[in-house]
Amino acid sequence: MPRILIYGDSNTFGTAAMARLKDEGTVPRGARWGDVMAAKLGSDFDVVTEGLPGRTTVHDDPIEGAYRNGLRPLRAILESHRPIDLLIVCLGTNDTKNRFGLNATDIALGVGRLVREAMALGVVGRALVICPPPVQERGELGPIFEGAAARCVDLPAQMARFAVENGAAFFDAGQVISVDPVDGVHWSAQSHTTLGLALAPKVREVLT
Repeated sequence: MPRILIYGDSNTFGTAAMARLKDEGTVPRGARWGDVMAAKLGSDFDVVTEGLPGRTTVHDDPIEGAYRNGLRPLRAILESHRPIDLLIVCLGTNDTKNRFGLNATDIALGVGRLVREAMALGVVGRALVICPPPVQERGELGPIFEGAAARCVDLPAQMARFAVENGAAFFDAGQVISVDPVDGVHWSAQSHTTLGLALAPKVREVLT
């Protein structure tokens, strides 16, 4: 039975659109994109979801905490679920926050490093990088993501480039979904469904 590990942030965790910073709503379990993808793939696949709100690619967050750095726990998580036939990395949204001052190339390089580090461990067979849909600067999250829209313009191209250079497949989620206009960052339940259904055939293709 192929094992798939999804490594992501709040949109993998299932955080719902936030009208206020203190909101803690979630998309119901079973309706999140990883769950939808798993259901579409069927019981012949073992899908493990590791989503942490606020997770970056390789950066310590000076406000939310160093533990948000996706590189720090990567080896422990991968070793905990070995062997992994397919690692899906869906990160980059939090890297667009104004506090990090990154551009699209920087963000893509961070994803590339995660893939490279993961593959070097010898516990992952293949990798798939998902570029999240572009962020919109809206509502109470707007000031936190100031400048994110501009950073996202070239992100799919750069992420595709460094995914391929590190031996990973690539999927641009922005081609099938968009962010919820309530906060410009998180995804609606419908978007979770759409992405999950779109990714199932991509996963089969990558594992073939």
